[in-house]
Amino acid sequence: MKKPGALASALRSSGANVAATTSAPAPLPEAQTTPAVPVRRGTKAITVHFPEDVRRQLKAMAAEQGRSMEDMVAEALNLLFARYRKPELAPRKSGKVALSNCIHS
Repeated sequence: MKKPGALASALRSSGANVAATTSAPAPLPEAQTTPAVPVRRGTKAITVHFPEDVRRQLKAMAAEQGRSMEDMVAEALNLLFARYRKPELAPRKSGKVALSNCIHS
């Protein structure tokens, strides 16, 4: 049996009823091995930090276009990739044509 801790001893000396615990603590839930959202399988997060105004403007632009912020960022990444002559790998959910087809360097 586990030796009672200082808190239990102090409570007993004050007249409180302290139940002895003989069972092991409940095991922690197993780490989740698959993403909570199935769409994110096979993807990795890219975390960047910008001033709040940047996020607010991106969110407003996405709303104006009726698109998600994720889709807008994918378009931006693809434009950057095209500028540096790299394959446009960022998947887009929108069916809109990428602006990289219209850019002349």
